[in-house]
Amino acid sequence: MNLTPTYQTEHRTIITRFIANKLREAGASGVVLGLSGGLDSAVTAALACEALGAERVHGVMMPYEPGTEQESVRHAELVAAQFGFPCTLRPITGQVDGVLGMGGLALQTAPSQIQNPGDPARERSQCRSWDWSPARSRTTTITGNVRSRVRMVILYHLANLGNLLVLGTSNKSELMVGYFTKYGDGASDAMPMGDLYKTQVYALARDLEIPDVILKKPPSAGFAPGQTDEAELGITYGELDRILMGLERLLPHGDIAELTGCDPSVVRRVHHLVRTSAHKRYPGIIPKIGLRTPGYDWRESVSLLALPHEPPG
Repeated sequence: MNLTPTYQTEHRTIITRFIANKLREAGASGVVLGLSGGLDSAVTAALACEALGAERVHGVMMPYEPGTEQESVRHAELVAAQFGFPCTLRPITGQVDGVLGMGGLALQTAPSQIQNPGDPARERSQCRSWDWSPARSRTTTITGNVRSRVRMVILYHLANLGNLLVLGTSNKSELMVGYFTKYGDGASDAMPMGDLYKTQVYALARDLEIPDVILKKPPSAGFAPGQTDEAELGITYGELDRILMGLERLLPHGDIAELTGCDPSVVRRVHHLVRTSAHKRYPGIIPKIGLRTPGYDWRESVSLLALPHEPPG
């Protein structure tokens, strides 16, 4: 059994129709997305242009350190020029630094909320301080999360101003192992490539004629100099995708290891990432109470289409 995900030309048609349908359903004027200079955002932008026309696609470049991210900006501009859609540069240094500066704040109960004020023992039991300073080993990750969430705030602000939908750029490989920021790059109105593994995205990018300079550079979140996705994940995308395909087919770990040539411990680690990141693939998780529950078994495309349609008003 071959566990290597394959790309088929119909995938391109499915995605472009998906984008066009979502825009029509929402009554939106166009779409906006963040341009990182990387492969995923380039492919998403190209697909959106094909689906809607370049004039309805808006790209936003949001470097944290413009002076050190010039290559990423150039690559993003290259994609915008090739596919003919407008893009704008909006550095996020001030916004990110403002959020990061909150790290020293203490979380305390307000004096007016203290029962029996004036009782020192009572006050000590209800006032508590919290050390918000991250461990040094987590600083890069936390800083990256803030950057990602600030970027999404900007995209949604622009979307509100222009009656636009926000397109996410994550792929299935990243989504399944939780390699994204919840409510950051994991937030969007539509995620066109969410059901394509990274190896399929590469094939789609070649089909779309994405510039070689973007195709050939190592995937990176750009959180630190020299950082790459595969180094951080500890596995290549090719290996990861084959393991995920095995898990998708509900194969036993031993069979996946044999079919992929990966050590069983690697298969177990990937499965662990899938299980522990499940909460990131859903909005705020809701307890099951009603007949159909949002995010659980309320299927919009099924339940709403089954009802007779009446125009508003």
